[in-house]
Amino acid sequence: MSSGDHTAHVHRDDYGSRMGMWLFLFTELILFGGLFLIYAVYRFMYPTEFHVAAMELDTVFGAVNTIILLTSSLTIAMSITALQRNRKTLSLVLQFATILLAISFMVNKYFEWGAKFGYGLYPGSEMLLDKPSGEILFFGLYYTMTGLHGLHVLIGIVFIGIIMYQVWIGRVHSTNYVRLESAGLYWHLVDIIWIFLFPLFYLII
Repeated sequence: MSSGDHTAHVHRDDYGSRMGMWLFLFTELILFGGLFLIYAVYRFMYPTEFHVAAMELDTVFGAVNTIILLTSSLTIAMSITALQRNRKTLSLVLQFATILLAISFMVNKYFEWGAKFGYGLYPGSEMLLDKPSGEILFFGLYYTMTGLHGLHVLIGIVFIGIIMYQVWIGRVHSTNYVRLESAGLYWHLVDIIWIFLFPLFYLII
């Protein structure tokens, strides 16, 4: 196999990887888009109950997590640029920083959910079932959508961790960074979804 053939083969793999990631992200948008649509319908039906229920959430927790994810999107983007410029160590540091920020997000979410559970405000609890239907629906959507988002954060941590290892051993490098690019795209999606979740649940007026 000639050098030219090998280069073309790698190019086709890169193109396929990018297309595959974009298709996957599209399915994720459909999933969350459906949940956002359900949210919109119920919020239209129960505007007062949604507002009252939102008052139970801690805006500080939501704001801190928003800052964490925005910062993590910056670090993962910078890690891609660093690798493209053949600055492997800097790229690894930035990927590690992204993972630490993601873990911080989950720790913050753990304490937030823990406070709600400790207060007795969780799906199926007597306290929640005693509330009006609109508030029950609000918290059902809150736990479902933020829980699903949290699952995506955990997947992102594993994904970036795997790519970080591949960068470390040299499998992903300055001329072959599509996998890191894909991890970055996935992480940006996780960030964007949270940017929508934060105002929908924490900033209802």
